Amino acid sequence: MKVVILAGGLGTRINETGHLNPKPMTEVGDKPIIWHIMKLYSFYGYNEFIICCGYKQHMIKEWFADYYLYNSDITFNFAKQNEMIVHNNVSEPWKVTLVDTGLNTMTGGRIKRVQKYIGTETFMVTYGDGVSNLNVSELVKFHKNHGKIGTLTAVNVDQRFGILDVNEQGRVNAFREKQAGDANLINGGFMVFEPGIFDYLMSDQTTLEKEPLERLAADGELKAYRHIGFWKCMDTQRDRMELERLWRENKAQWKVWE
Repeated sequence: MKVVILAGGLGTRINETGHLNPKPMTEVGDKPIIWHIMKLYSFYGYNEFIICCGYKQHMIKEWFADYYLYNSDITFNFAKQNEMIVHNNVSEPWKVTLVDTGLNTMTGGRIKRVQKYIGTETFMVTYGDGVSNLNVSELVKFHKNHGKIGTLTAVNVDQRFGILDVNEQGRVNAFREKQAGDANLINGGFMVFEPGIFDYLMSDQTTLEKEPLERLAADGELKAYRHIGFWKCMDTQRDRMELERLWRENKAQWKVWE
């Protein structure tokens, strides 16, 4: 089963240099976050990836083209006609197809553009900025069992701040700290689709999260797999720093492959 990763984002809110790099190339623990996502899928035996590139897509392609150079020790012997020796060659069992899906193409449009690489089989889709300790095998099993076109992974997003109870006149009746019950369910990505999803993707301007998923839900063709473990989207500099801290302190719950 192929895994489609949406990697066309700018990442301008991550840090002051975010505009220089595609968002999925923002590093956590000296590896791009897209690498962390791919390692999760690979752990469960899914090693064929289709990456939907956009902003500065050449940077993503170059990183994969030189993957073993970035991750191995190298000796360059200039005395022997620039001989290159690769030590402890680091490789992955991955087949990666990188597709330029356009600079301004929306998420649904990007998936539509890679249809020819997916074919007529079930496939997975996720975003290039979220990590989790999701059990991908259980997600796929859930999808196959219900027989619908689409499955998304529902995750809890905790309230970051305290809760105010305010009446219509502006009076604060109560204030309390956030509680687990205040969390909201959202689409955390890590989706599974049947080829029928392409009938819901009209053009480059189709946003997957809007009309296609709304229509799937209305047609009774969308199910949610509830994930109660770790999930984190790297949307801001604060998010990136938190992921970096967890990695540095060996508390990265998404690192299931070790």
